[in-house]
Amino acid sequence: MSKPTDYSAWSNADLIKRVTDLERQLKRRIAPEPPAPKSPGSSAATPKKPSKPHKPFDPSRYSTRLIALKFAYLGRGYNGYEHHANNVTPLPTIEEELWKALRKTRLIFPTEKEGNVLSEGDESVSWEGCEYSKCGRTDRGVSAFGQVVGIRVRSDRPKMKNGDGASIDMEDAHVVSANDFTEAPQADASDPSDVATAREAARSEDVVTDGSGSEAAFDPIRQELPYIQLLNRVLPPEIRILAWCPNPPRNFSARFSCKERRYKYFFTQPAFAPVPGVNGIVRSVDGKEIREGWLDIEAMREAAKKLQGQHDFRNFCKVDPAKQITNFERRIFHADVEEVDPRTAPVGFVGHPELHCGLGFPLASNGMHSSSHEAQTPRLYTVTLHGSAFLWHQVRHIVAILFLVGQGLESPSIVSDLLDVSKNPTKPKYEMASDIPLVLWDCVFPAEGSDTQEDGLAWVYVGDGGGRENSTKADADSAYGKYGKGGIIDDLWEVWRRRKMDEILAGGLLDVVARQGRKTFSEPRSTTKTRSARVFDGGDAPRSVGPYVPVLKKQRMESVEVINARYAQRKGLDLRDADFRAQIDVEE
Repeated sequence: MSKPTDYSAWSNADLIKRVTDLERQLKRRIAPEPPAPKSPGSSAATPKKPSKPHKPFDPSRYSTRLIALKFAYLGRGYNGYEHHANNVTPLPTIEEELWKALRKTRLIFPTEKEGNVLSEGDESVSWEGCEYSKCGRTDRGVSAFGQVVGIRVRSDRPKMKNGDGASIDMEDAHVVSANDFTEAPQADASDPSDVATAREAARSEDVVTDGSGSEAAFDPIRQELPYIQLLNRVLPPEIRILAWCPNPPRNFSARFSCKERRYKYFFTQPAFAPVPGVNGIVRSVDGKEIREGWLDIEAMREAAKKLQGQHDFRNFCKVDPAKQITNFERRIFHADVEEVDPRTAPVGFVGHPELHCGLGFPLASNGMHSSSHEAQTPRLYTVTLHGSAFLWHQVRHIVAILFLVGQGLESPSIVSDLLDVSKNPTKPKYEMASDIPLVLWDCVFPAEGSDTQEDGLAWVYVGDGGGRENSTKADADSAYGKYGKGGIIDDLWEVWRRRKMDEILAGGLLDVVARQGRKTFSEPRSTTKTRSARVFDGGDAPRSVGPYVPVLKKQRMESVEVINARYAQRKGLDLRDADFRAQIDVEE
């Protein structure tokens, strides 16, 4: 290590010269090196452009339109459909997931009560300003294959200028007929929040005029944002958008415009593992011998038919005193117990001739693979109900009674007895059916003035023109967003197969255990005098209830009038108030 310099004997001139030299050396060290000269044929790296500052999203720049969305979800992992403000649930709700997807894709512009648009960072669920309506409010665990909401969303339709140069929204524009329009330029829509989304060139029946005579061609279906694909990209795999309706009526409400709701409740036959031998034989209330675990389907059908028509269903629902409902009459158009054809469901679409494997397996005349023997595995049935509207837990109460009839614990006449409110003004305390097998199958919106129960909304389904994405980055083999890579069928197949493997392995284990040990099913008759009844309620296993007590002999609930009055008194509600009575009428 060099010895430090002793500056004590230096003159002022020498010290100044030394400081000047050191400063010059320091400047050379910190100065940037000059770029090396380019050699012939060499290419210099392009310097990166500085990132642009984030621009806040401006909703006022975009048109909006009222549409309807049809979507499906598997409800096992959710706390029902409806989100309840200030009520934290152990599981997310379907409505919360839908809200987050619509916000992430910037398709909705909810407002505060003061009218200001919610900030992008505000995650509180609020549909204010979105003209939002929902058809059904499914409970925890319940699925839906045809849920419908109405909502005002962002549109790709250009905002028009009026004669004063001010922007006007698409729904303020006048629409006239036209034959064709020119090709629209394609753009990248890989980003769900990207405004510019490519559309295929197509024929249009609409030309928008702005009131000054100028025209701008826009196909409101084929050139619109790909709502289905945008939302499915950000939704959980158990929730899928199936279709959108571009032109619902102006006064459309998914709740009040729906004139028929269809439910299916799935169950197996046998309902639970049968007991072999004489110990598995039980006697029904009608004197029939039934093996425990199997259901009398014909008796269930007889009971279901008694539900059809308009009846007071107060004994087939759970009373919600907060709504103060006094009218429990509802109309059921169709009630039946139907077998699910194993050749067509579930996943029966793979039997279509166009999806034939081509390996020499024979096909039946209907396009499905033929079989030389009838399947002996458990069969699948549904309790199918179509009605104008349903009360809280009405479907699950109905199914519970039908299961009691199927097990021989009740006669089909129990349905008529419970519908007779003059004879049974209060509801017996019985358990409703499990939630998981229930599906809101479809919601029907007949055309105005129609006498039929056919859906009158013009749905654009995934894969249809206007229901597919036309981005330049879209996969050419995606079959318009339905089949193939990135298609909705691939998404749902993955969900189905994962659960199918669980079914196959559990079923295989059942067969292995059944074949082990004793090779005969004969068992000596049990000497037990009183045997605990096992009641099937749609769940994975029957409930042991001890000696069975008939429904009409069970303890009764309080009357609807008493339940409502007690709640109103506790909450200080004035039932004579006109506004409050009007709200009750809407709820009913």
